[in-house]
Amino acid sequence: MPIQTLDDLAVQGTTLGVRIDINSPLTESGTLADDARLVAHVDTLSELLERGGKVAILAHQGRPGSDDFASLSAHAERLDELLSYPVSHCDATFSAEARRAVANLRESEAVVLENTRFYSEEYMEFPAEQAAETHFVDSLAPELDVYVNDAFAAAHRSQPSLVGFPTRLPGYAGRVMEQEVDVLGDIEDTPRPRTYVVGGAKVSDSIAVATNVLERDLADHVLTAGVVGNVFLFADGADLGDASADFIHEQGYWDYIDDAADLLETYSERIHLPEDTAVERDGERVELSREEFPPKEDEAAMDIGEETIRAYSRVLRDSGTVILNGPAGVFEDETFANGTRELYTEAANAEFSIVGGGDTAAAIRQFDLDGFDHVSTGGGACLRMLTGEPLPALQALSR
Repeated sequence: MPIQTLDDLAVQGTTLGVRIDINSPLTESGTLADDARLVAHVDTLSELLERGGKVAILAHQGRPGSDDFASLSAHAERLDELLSYPVSHCDATFSAEARRAVANLRESEAVVLENTRFYSEEYMEFPAEQAAETHFVDSLAPELDVYVNDAFAAAHRSQPSLVGFPTRLPGYAGRVMEQEVDVLGDIEDTPRPRTYVVGGAKVSDSIAVATNVLERDLADHVLTAGVVGNVFLFADGADLGDASADFIHEQGYWDYIDDAADLLETYSERIHLPEDTAVERDGERVELSREEFPPKEDEAAMDIGEETIRAYSRVLRDSGTVILNGPAGVFEDETFANGTRELYTEAANAEFSIVGGGDTAAAIRQFDLDGFDHVSTGGGACLRMLTGEPLPALQALSR
Protein backbone atom coordinates (compact mmCIF):
# COMPACT_ATOMS: atom_id res chain seq x y z
CA MET A 1 0.00 0.00 0.00
CA PRO A 2 1.34 3.50 -0.83
CA ILE A 3 2.61 5.26 2.30
CA GLN A 4 4.50 8.53 2.51
CA THR A 5 7.72 8.52 4.52
CA LEU A 6 9.93 11.21 6.02
CA ASP A 7 11.63 11.50 2.63
CA ASP A 8 8.39 13.07 1.36
CA LEU A 9 8.05 15.54 4.23
CA ALA A 10 9.23 19.16 4.40
CA VAL A 11 10.03 19.38 8.12
CA GLN A 12 11.50 22.85 8.74
CA GLY A 13 9.19 24.88 11.01
CA THR A 14 6.45 22.24 10.91
CA THR A 15 4.59 21.15 14.05
CA LEU A 16 4.48 17.36 14.02
CA GLY A 17 2.43 14.96 16.08
CA VAL A 18 4.68 11.89 16.33
CA ARG A 19 3.18 8.65 17.65
CA ILE A 20 5.82 6.29 19.01
CA ASP A 21 5.62 3.09 21.07
CA ILE A 22 7.74 3.37 24.21
CA ASN A 23 5.62 1.05 26.37
CA SER A 24 8.37 -0.33 28.61
CA PRO A 25 8.90 -2.49 31.69
CA LEU A 26 9.08 -0.41 34.85
CA THR A 27 10.76 -0.93 38.21
CA GLU A 28 8.71 -0.97 41.43
CA SER A 29 9.61 2.69 41.94
CA GLY A 30 8.26 3.60 38.49
CA THR A 31 11.56 4.14 36.70
CA LEU A 32 12.40 2.54 33.37
CA ALA A 33 13.74 -0.99 33.66
CA ASP A 34 14.55 -1.22 29.93
CA ASP A 35 14.88 1.61 27.39
CA ALA A 36 15.11 -0.56 24.24
CA ARG A 37 11.86 0.76 22.79
CA LEU A 38 12.90 4.35 23.36
CA VAL A 39 16.25 3.74 21.68
CA ALA A 40 14.43 2.29 18.65
CA HIS A 41 12.80 5.67 17.94
CA VAL A 42 15.92 7.80 18.34
CA ASP A 43 16.65 7.88 14.59
CA THR A 44 13.17 9.14 13.70
CA LEU A 45 13.04 11.77 16.44
CA SER A 46 16.63 12.93 15.84
CA GLU A 47 15.98 13.36 12.14
CA LEU A 48 12.82 15.39 12.67
CA LEU A 49 14.50 17.63 15.26
CA GLU A 50 17.68 18.04 13.22
CA ARG A 51 15.55 19.13 10.27
CA GLY A 52 13.94 21.88 12.37
CA GLY A 53 10.69 20.21 13.36
CA LYS A 54 8.58 21.07 16.40
CA VAL A 55 7.79 17.62 17.78
CA ALA A 56 4.82 16.71 19.98
CA ILE A 57 5.31 13.10 21.06
CA LEU A 58 2.29 10.84 21.63
CA ALA A 59 2.70 7.49 23.38
CA HIS A 60 1.20 5.16 25.96
CA GLN A 61 2.44 3.18 28.95
CA GLY A 62 0.58 0.13 30.25
CA ARG A 63 -3.17 -0.22 30.35
CA PRO A 64 -5.80 0.73 32.93
CA GLY A 65 -5.57 -1.50 35.98
CA SER A 66 -2.06 -2.80 35.27
CA ASP A 67 0.94 -2.21 37.52
CA ASP A 68 2.79 -0.46 34.70
CA PHE A 69 0.01 2.05 33.95
CA ALA A 70 2.02 5.19 34.61
CA SER A 71 3.00 8.70 33.59
CA LEU A 72 5.47 9.29 30.75
CA SER A 73 7.65 11.62 32.83
CA ALA A 74 10.42 9.02 33.17
CA HIS A 75 10.26 8.34 29.42
CA ALA A 76 10.61 12.06 28.65
CA GLU A 77 13.60 12.32 30.95
CA ARG A 78 15.31 9.40 29.22
CA LEU A 79 14.55 10.74 25.74
CA ASP A 80 16.09 14.05 26.79
CA GLU A 81 19.26 12.09 27.61
CA LEU A 82 19.19 10.04 24.39
CA LEU A 83 18.57 12.94 22.00
CA SER A 84 20.83 15.91 21.27
CA TYR A 85 17.83 18.23 21.43
CA PRO A 86 15.69 19.40 24.38
CA VAL A 87 12.77 17.18 25.37
CA SER A 88 10.27 18.25 28.02
CA HIS A 89 7.22 16.58 29.55
CA CYS A 90 3.66 17.88 29.78
CA ASP A 91 1.32 16.12 32.21
CA ALA A 92 -1.66 16.58 29.89
CA THR A 93 -2.47 15.18 26.45
CA PHE A 94 -5.04 17.39 24.72
CA SER A 95 -6.22 19.91 27.32
CA ALA A 96 -5.59 23.65 27.05
CA GLU A 97 -2.30 23.09 28.88
CA ALA A 98 -1.19 20.45 26.36
CA ARG A 99 -2.19 22.63 23.43
CA ARG A 100 -0.18 25.54 24.85
CA ALA A 101 2.85 23.28 25.30
CA VAL A 102 2.63 22.29 21.62
CA ALA A 103 2.00 25.85 20.41
CA ASN A 104 5.01 27.13 22.37
CA LEU A 105 7.46 24.66 20.85
CA ARG A 106 10.42 26.15 19.03
CA GLU A 107 12.16 24.54 16.08
CA SER A 108 14.21 21.49 17.12
CA GLU A 109 12.33 21.12 20.43
CA ALA A 110 10.15 18.23 21.57
CA VAL A 111 7.53 17.70 24.24
CA VAL A 112 6.25 14.34 25.45
CA LEU A 113 2.52 14.65 26.06
CA GLU A 114 1.01 12.56 28.82
CA ASN A 115 0.09 8.86 28.51
CA THR A 116 -2.61 8.70 25.84
CA ARG A 117 -4.33 5.85 27.68
CA PHE A 118 -5.08 8.07 30.66
CA TYR A 119 -8.13 8.97 28.58
CA SER A 120 -10.85 6.40 27.94
CA GLU A 121 -11.22 7.23 24.23
CA GLU A 122 -7.68 6.01 23.56
CA TYR A 123 -8.27 2.64 25.13
CA MET A 124 -11.20 2.01 22.76
CA GLU A 125 -10.97 1.00 19.10
CA PHE A 126 -12.89 2.83 16.39
CA PRO A 127 -13.12 2.97 12.59
CA ALA A 128 -10.72 5.67 11.39
CA GLU A 129 -13.47 8.17 10.53
CA GLN A 130 -15.03 7.79 13.99
CA ALA A 131 -11.63 7.98 15.71
CA ALA A 132 -11.02 11.28 13.90
CA GLU A 133 -14.09 12.75 15.61
CA THR A 134 -13.11 11.82 19.18
CA HIS A 135 -12.58 14.62 21.68
CA PHE A 136 -8.89 13.68 21.88
CA VAL A 137 -8.19 14.09 18.15
CA ASP A 138 -10.61 16.97 17.66
CA SER A 139 -8.89 18.98 20.41
CA LEU A 140 -5.25 18.35 19.51
CA ALA A 141 -5.28 18.09 15.69
CA PRO A 142 -5.68 21.87 15.11
CA GLU A 143 -2.32 22.43 16.85
CA LEU A 144 -0.53 20.07 14.44
CA ASP A 145 0.50 20.48 10.80
CA VAL A 146 1.23 16.83 10.04
CA TYR A 147 1.17 13.41 11.72
CA VAL A 148 4.01 10.86 11.80
CA ASN A 149 3.39 7.29 12.94
CA ASP A 150 6.48 5.41 14.08
CA ALA A 151 4.60 3.08 16.45
CA PHE A 152 4.73 -0.16 14.49
CA ALA A 153 4.31 -2.17 17.70
CA ALA A 154 0.82 -0.70 18.09
CA ALA A 155 -0.09 -0.66 14.39
CA HIS A 156 -2.56 -3.54 14.80
CA ARG A 157 -4.72 -1.29 17.03
CA SER A 158 -7.43 1.05 15.75
CA GLN A 159 -7.22 3.71 18.45
CA PRO A 160 -7.57 7.49 17.99
CA SER A 161 -3.86 8.31 18.29
CA LEU A 162 -3.11 5.69 15.62
CA VAL A 163 -5.90 6.05 13.05
CA GLY A 164 -7.72 9.29 13.95
CA PHE A 165 -4.96 11.84 13.37
CA PRO A 166 -3.93 10.65 9.87
CA THR A 167 -7.58 10.92 8.88
CA ARG A 168 -7.49 14.62 9.80
CA LEU A 169 -3.88 15.45 8.87
CA PRO A 170 -1.31 14.49 6.22
CA GLY A 171 0.19 11.22 7.46
CA TYR A 172 3.75 9.87 7.19
CA ALA A 173 5.58 6.76 8.34
CA GLY A 174 8.58 7.22 10.63
CA ARG A 175 11.80 5.27 10.10
CA VAL A 176 10.85 2.39 12.42
CA MET A 177 7.50 1.94 10.67
CA GLU A 178 9.12 2.22 7.25
CA GLN A 179 11.76 -0.42 8.00
CA GLU A 180 9.26 -2.86 9.53
CA VAL A 181 6.99 -2.63 6.49
CA ASP A 182 9.90 -2.98 4.07
CA VAL A 183 11.25 -6.13 5.76
CA LEU A 184 8.09 -7.92 6.87
CA GLY A 185 6.22 -7.04 3.69
CA ASP A 186 8.86 -8.72 1.50
CA ILE A 187 9.10 -12.15 3.12
CA GLU A 188 8.56 -13.80 -0.28
CA ASP A 189 11.88 -12.37 -1.48
CA THR A 190 14.03 -13.81 1.32
CA PRO A 191 16.36 -16.79 0.68
CA ARG A 192 15.12 -20.38 0.95
CA PRO A 193 14.83 -22.81 2.64
CA ARG A 194 12.68 -20.60 4.90
CA THR A 195 12.11 -21.72 8.49
CA TYR A 196 9.62 -20.34 11.01
CA VAL A 197 10.17 -21.02 14.71
CA VAL A 198 6.77 -20.71 16.43
CA GLY A 199 6.99 -20.86 20.19
CA GLY A 200 5.94 -19.00 23.29
CA ALA A 201 2.44 -18.97 24.71
CA LYS A 202 0.45 -17.04 22.08
CA VAL A 203 -1.10 -20.19 20.66
CA SER A 204 -3.87 -18.63 18.59
CA ASP A 205 -1.51 -16.16 16.92
CA SER A 206 1.15 -18.79 16.28
CA ILE A 207 -1.30 -21.23 14.72
CA ALA A 208 -2.57 -18.40 12.51
CA VAL A 209 1.01 -17.69 11.40
CA ALA A 210 1.72 -21.38 10.75
CA THR A 211 -1.52 -21.76 8.78
CA ASN A 212 -0.82 -18.71 6.66
CA VAL A 213 2.80 -19.44 5.79
CA LEU A 214 2.09 -23.09 5.02
CA GLU A 215 -0.93 -22.38 2.85
CA ARG A 216 0.95 -19.68 0.94
CA ASP A 217 4.05 -21.89 0.60
CA LEU A 218 6.17 -19.34 2.42
CA ALA A 219 7.56 -21.91 4.87
CA ASP A 220 9.73 -24.91 4.12
CA HIS A 221 9.87 -25.78 7.82
CA VAL A 222 7.84 -24.84 10.90
CA LEU A 223 9.57 -25.67 14.18
CA THR A 224 7.16 -25.79 17.13
CA ALA A 225 8.23 -25.15 20.73
CA GLY A 226 7.02 -23.65 24.00
CA VAL A 227 3.30 -23.86 24.76
CA VAL A 228 2.68 -23.89 21.00
CA GLY A 229 4.81 -27.03 20.72
CA ASN A 230 2.89 -28.61 23.60
CA VAL A 231 -0.40 -28.00 21.79
CA PHE A 232 0.99 -29.67 18.66
CA LEU A 233 2.24 -32.61 20.74
CA PHE A 234 -1.24 -33.13 22.21
CA ALA A 235 -2.63 -32.88 18.67
CA ASP A 236 -0.22 -35.62 17.62
CA GLY A 237 -1.47 -37.94 20.39
CA ALA A 238 1.32 -37.37 22.91
CA ASP A 239 0.45 -37.29 26.60
CA LEU A 240 2.32 -34.41 28.25
CA GLY A 241 0.63 -35.02 31.58
CA ASP A 242 -1.94 -33.24 33.71
CA ALA A 243 0.08 -30.12 34.52
CA SER A 244 0.61 -29.16 30.86
CA ALA A 245 -2.95 -30.10 29.96
CA ASP A 246 -4.36 -28.03 32.82
CA PHE A 247 -2.31 -24.99 31.77
CA ILE A 248 -3.56 -25.24 28.18
CA HIS A 249 -7.15 -25.55 29.48
CA GLU A 250 -6.75 -22.58 31.83
CA GLN A 251 -5.39 -20.37 29.07
CA GLY A 252 -8.29 -21.23 26.78
CA TYR A 253 -6.11 -22.99 24.21
CA TRP A 254 -7.58 -26.50 24.29
CA ASP A 255 -9.78 -25.96 21.23
CA TYR A 256 -6.68 -25.09 19.20
CA ILE A 257 -5.52 -28.69 19.49
CA ASP A 258 -8.00 -29.55 16.72
CA ASP A 259 -6.57 -26.77 14.54
CA ALA A 260 -3.07 -28.08 15.15
CA ALA A 261 -4.22 -31.59 14.25
CA ASP A 262 -5.66 -30.33 10.95
CA LEU A 263 -2.33 -28.67 10.11
CA LEU A 264 -0.43 -31.85 10.95
CA GLU A 265 -2.69 -33.89 8.72
CA THR A 266 -2.06 -31.60 5.74
CA TYR A 267 1.53 -30.46 6.31
CA SER A 268 3.13 -33.15 8.47
CA GLU A 269 6.28 -33.20 6.34
CA ARG A 270 6.95 -29.51 7.05
CA ILE A 271 5.89 -29.25 10.71
CA HIS A 272 8.46 -30.38 13.28
CA LEU A 273 7.46 -31.41 16.81
CA PRO A 274 9.59 -31.63 19.95
CA GLU A 275 11.16 -35.06 20.41
CA ASP A 276 11.70 -34.52 24.12
CA THR A 277 10.82 -31.98 26.81
CA ALA A 278 12.35 -30.73 30.04
CA VAL A 279 10.44 -30.72 33.34
CA GLU A 280 11.32 -29.70 36.88
CA ARG A 281 11.77 -32.62 39.28
CA ASP A 282 13.03 -32.09 42.83
CA GLY A 283 14.40 -28.70 41.83
CA GLU A 284 16.39 -30.10 38.91
CA ARG A 285 15.98 -30.13 35.12
CA VAL A 286 14.95 -33.57 33.90
CA GLU A 287 14.51 -34.37 30.21
CA LEU A 288 11.92 -36.89 29.02
CA SER A 289 11.67 -38.43 25.56
CA ARG A 290 8.25 -39.09 24.04
CA GLU A 291 8.62 -42.75 24.98
CA GLU A 292 8.89 -41.64 28.64
CA PHE A 293 5.71 -39.52 28.59
CA PRO A 294 3.66 -38.69 30.55
CA PRO A 295 5.58 -36.76 33.20
CA LYS A 296 4.54 -36.99 36.82
CA GLU A 297 1.26 -35.31 37.77
CA ASP A 298 2.74 -31.95 38.83
CA GLU A 299 5.45 -31.75 36.14
CA ALA A 300 4.79 -29.35 33.24
CA ALA A 301 6.83 -29.21 30.03
CA MET A 302 9.07 -26.15 30.52
CA ASP A 303 11.56 -26.38 27.65
CA ILE A 304 12.59 -28.52 24.71
CA GLY A 305 15.21 -31.20 25.40
CA GLU A 306 18.64 -31.88 23.94
CA GLU A 307 17.38 -34.25 21.21
CA THR A 308 15.00 -31.58 19.94
CA ILE A 309 17.68 -28.90 20.13
CA ARG A 310 19.99 -31.01 17.96
CA ALA A 311 17.26 -31.84 15.44
CA TYR A 312 16.05 -28.25 15.19
CA SER A 313 19.61 -26.91 14.98
CA ARG A 314 20.24 -29.08 11.92
CA VAL A 315 17.20 -27.54 10.21
CA LEU A 316 18.26 -24.01 11.16
CA ARG A 317 21.81 -24.62 9.95
CA ASP A 318 20.52 -25.50 6.49
CA SER A 319 18.04 -22.58 6.30
CA GLY A 320 18.47 -19.50 4.14
CA THR A 321 15.96 -17.49 6.18
CA VAL A 322 14.86 -17.94 9.79
CA ILE A 323 11.89 -16.13 11.36
CA LEU A 324 11.84 -16.40 15.16
CA ASN A 325 8.45 -15.98 16.77
CA GLY A 326 8.36 -16.94 20.44
CA PRO A 327 10.77 -18.68 22.85
CA ALA A 328 11.26 -22.43 23.17
CA GLY A 329 10.51 -22.50 26.89
CA VAL A 330 10.50 -20.57 30.15
CA PHE A 331 13.71 -18.76 29.19
CA GLU A 332 13.48 -16.34 32.13
CA ASP A 333 14.45 -19.27 34.39
CA GLU A 334 18.05 -20.25 33.64
CA THR A 335 17.15 -23.90 34.30
CA PHE A 336 14.90 -23.82 31.24
CA ALA A 337 16.69 -21.27 29.07
CA ASN A 338 18.85 -23.71 27.12
CA GLY A 339 16.43 -24.48 24.29
CA THR A 340 15.74 -20.83 23.51
CA ARG A 341 19.41 -19.84 23.78
CA GLU A 342 20.67 -22.63 21.53
CA LEU A 343 18.03 -22.16 18.81
CA TYR A 344 18.41 -18.40 18.75
CA THR A 345 22.19 -18.66 18.57
CA GLU A 346 21.89 -20.97 15.59
CA ALA A 347 19.27 -18.73 13.93
CA ALA A 348 21.56 -15.69 14.16
CA ASN A 349 23.98 -17.47 11.81
CA ALA A 350 21.41 -17.86 9.03
CA GLU A 351 21.87 -15.96 5.78
CA PHE A 352 18.84 -13.83 6.71
CA SER A 353 17.16 -13.76 10.14
CA ILE A 354 14.16 -11.95 11.58
CA VAL A 355 13.20 -11.64 15.24
CA GLY A 356 9.46 -11.26 15.75
CA GLY A 357 9.27 -8.81 18.66
CA GLY A 358 7.81 -9.22 22.16
CA ASP A 359 9.25 -12.07 24.24
CA THR A 360 11.49 -13.07 21.35
CA ALA A 361 13.31 -9.73 21.41
CA ALA A 362 13.46 -9.85 25.21
CA ALA A 363 15.16 -13.24 25.01
CA ILE A 364 17.89 -12.10 22.63
CA ARG A 365 18.58 -9.15 24.93
CA GLN A 366 18.75 -11.46 27.94
CA PHE A 367 21.21 -13.75 26.15
CA ASP A 368 23.11 -10.78 24.66
CA LEU A 369 22.82 -12.19 21.15
CA ASP A 370 23.40 -10.22 17.97
CA GLY A 371 23.84 -10.88 14.27
CA PHE A 372 20.14 -10.78 13.37
CA ASP A 373 19.19 -8.90 10.21
CA HIS A 374 15.96 -7.47 11.61
CA VAL A 375 14.57 -7.29 15.14
CA SER A 376 10.92 -6.26 14.99
CA THR A 377 9.66 -3.79 17.58
CA GLY A 378 6.19 -5.34 17.54
CA GLY A 379 4.85 -8.70 18.65
CA GLY A 380 1.17 -8.53 17.70
CA ALA A 381 1.76 -6.23 14.73
CA CYS A 382 4.56 -8.44 13.42
CA LEU A 383 2.28 -11.48 13.66
CA ARG A 384 -0.45 -9.64 11.76
CA MET A 385 1.93 -8.81 8.93
CA LEU A 386 3.23 -12.38 8.78
CA THR A 387 -0.35 -13.66 8.50
CA GLY A 388 -1.25 -11.16 5.81
CA GLU A 389 -3.87 -9.38 7.93
CA PRO A 390 -4.27 -5.62 7.43
CA LEU A 391 -2.89 -3.26 10.06
CA PRO A 392 -5.33 -0.41 10.84
CA ALA A 393 -2.56 2.14 11.44
CA LEU A 394 -0.99 1.39 8.06
CA GLN A 395 -4.36 1.56 6.34
CA ALA A 396 -4.94 4.98 7.91
CA LEU A 397 -1.53 6.22 6.69
CA SER A 398 -2.24 5.03 3.15
CA ARG A 399 -5.50 7.00 2.88
